[in-house]
Amino acid sequence: MVLDRITIDPRVMGGKPCIRGMRVTVGAIVGMLAEGHSAAEILQLYPYLEAADITQALSYAALRSEEREIELKQA
Repeated sequence: MVLDRITIDPRVMGGKPCIRGMRVTVGAIVGMLAEGHSAAEILQLYPYLEAADITQALSYAALRSEEREIELKQA
């Protein structure tokens, strides 16, 4: 599985997993989905995001929930 849209940089959001180095965390995306927001709503609120960003955020969160270590490229 490729997770090339998820980045971890200690200088961005305290090193939390983010979308493409932006200040949008995986947790924020997954949290919005859990609250009932649709992907379309999220893309409207964050027009600089792409549908693939949301898909990878969910994939990353799912893998982390299985407590598997995932090697990501650090900035």
